[in-house]
Amino acid sequence: MNRRSALKTLAAGTLLPLAGVKAAAVSVASDSLPSTPSFRLSLGVATVTLKSLPLDDMLGAVKRVGLDSISLYRAHSPWENKPGQWKDTADKIRAAGISLRRCGVLYLKNDETAARRMMDYVKAHGLSLFSCSVEPAALPLLERLVREYDLRAALHNHGPEDKTWPGPESVWKAIAPLDPRIGLCLDVGHAWRAGEDPAEAVRRYRGRLYDVHLKDSVAEVGARDVPVEMGRGKLDLRHILTALIETGYRENVGLEYEKDPNDPVPGLAESVGYVRGLQRGLSTA
Repeated sequence: MNRRSALKTLAAGTLLPLAGVKAAAVSVASDSLPSTPSFRLSLGVATVTLKSLPLDDMLGAVKRVGLDSISLYRAHSPWENKPGQWKDTADKIRAAGISLRRCGVLYLKNDETAARRMMDYVKAHGLSLFSCSVEPAALPLLERLVREYDLRAALHNHGPEDKTWPGPESVWKAIAPLDPRIGLCLDVGHAWRAGEDPAEAVRRYRGRLYDVHLKDSVAEVGARDVPVEMGRGKLDLRHILTALIETGYRENVGLEYEKDPNDPVPGLAESVGYVRGLQRGLSTA
């Protein structure tokens, strides 16, 4: 399906409510996959897309593009605020009719005081899941804290510039022996630039795939990111969405658009329309 066809198939509709699930140790080695389920993927906005906008304008932009859930970026609820302020922000988001699904990316060093503050940050927003980037030495600390706080953490891959977590394979090798509350946040653009197939990663790591950041890019493998509107770049988004549907992915898919940080809404709206068109085409195929 090309970009024009995808946009033509855009159809409004209410996404099925998909409740979050508790982490479980699920094998990723099975050769069989379930048949394509009838549910539609739950789409939301990763608000790093809208980081230049104040909170109220961000919420308005999410509604303007026709979505109603977010992954919260720190620009809209700064880590430096007090816990009461974090809760007030979360209450305001939900009062606006926006579902707060997760927060991140949080950056954890091997510092227990700082790490506990981040766990408190997640809890104050009423969340049970966050995406993060972690110093390797801090993985035992993270494992201990997610058990204590009963949270799920999704480690985010950041492309070839990140020598620790470039792609999903590097994340998986580190988390595989850890508590299943620790999973993967798959950034498909960064995975592509790291030389890994995002759709294959969805299938391979589906048992602990807790977050997906969906984007497009015209960057070559190994090069720095060059974000574009979804459907205009090199990523096979149809293939990625097919993998998510076929593996029964029930978490939120956070759309990211970082090409125009000072005027992000038009490009985000185009991206939402393209992805919805693809999803509609897949659900009727």
